[in-house]
Amino acid sequence: MKLEKIKEIIPEDRIHLNEPMSKHTSFKIGGNVDIFINIVSIDELQKILKIIKGDNSRIIIIGNGSNLLVCDEGIHGIVLKIEIKKFIIQKDNQKNIVTLGAGCKLGEIAFKLADKGISGFEFASGIPGTIGGAIRMNAGAYGSEIKDIVNNITYLDRSGEIYKINKQEAQFEYRKSIFSKKDYIIVEAEFELNNGKKEEIKEKMKEYQKSRIERQPIEYPSAGSVFKRGEGFITAKLIDECGLKGYKIGDAQISEKHAGFIINKGNATAKDVEKLIKYIKEKVFEKFGVEIETEIEVIH
Repeated sequence: MKLEKIKEIIPEDRIHLNEPMSKHTSFKIGGNVDIFINIVSIDELQKILKIIKGDNSRIIIIGNGSNLLVCDEGIHGIVLKIEIKKFIIQKDNQKNIVTLGAGCKLGEIAFKLADKGISGFEFASGIPGTIGGAIRMNAGAYGSEIKDIVNNITYLDRSGEIYKINKQEAQFEYRKSIFSKKDYIIVEAEFELNNGKKEEIKEKMKEYQKSRIERQPIEYPSAGSVFKRGEGFITAKLIDECGLKGYKIGDAQISEKHAGFIINKGNATAKDVEKLIKYIKEKVFEKFGVEIETEIEVIH
């Protein structure tokens, strides 16, 4: 591991050794990683990738850790947390071209844009992820998805080369994109958004937040919706109809508020969550004959 060379590029306060991943996932679960680095610029990322190249070190890229389950044994290798926070607005007739760094948090961006009377990002205001993660999985809520507003995406390959692709080339589908299939690292993206009335935008965001509080167990650590929507069925509804709300394995519990969520009641382990996911899949298949697919990413 080329730690001394990494220290020449990254200040020591952004390099963490034997770091608990439970501190960096919304599930509050996960063993330690050998090296954890906060990356704040494209230049830093390129230099790090060039140092590590050919080292055979495992490299995991994360954003806000809101869609992740990290195993209890931890990660042997390096975790790079992308915290590139670029935020630029350019006016183009009635449109706004907004360039955002991959580390920008969706909620913070939604409120900044609302303050400027820029509409189209409201649906993402309650999603607890970053721009990079949202693009990778084509995050969506309330009938809208990231693919509806993104123009182009800038990314690095694992050797540090930089590329830009448009939304068609990103191969967006339901909860996936080219980035969920390839080892690319998203660094920034450009969005096209409309002008709107500040009060109306904020009112819509307030409604979405109220809906989330009422329907989702946001008071507990979780990774959001665990399962993807099915072809012709709502997965959470099937889980509910199996009578599984409230079912627990260890401290991992199927939420009583929303059957699509698994929550950490305090000391849940990754093993608890994985056993519970397996149990849910078996029970749904038993009752309905359909195979449900997980949406969260599990790192072993």
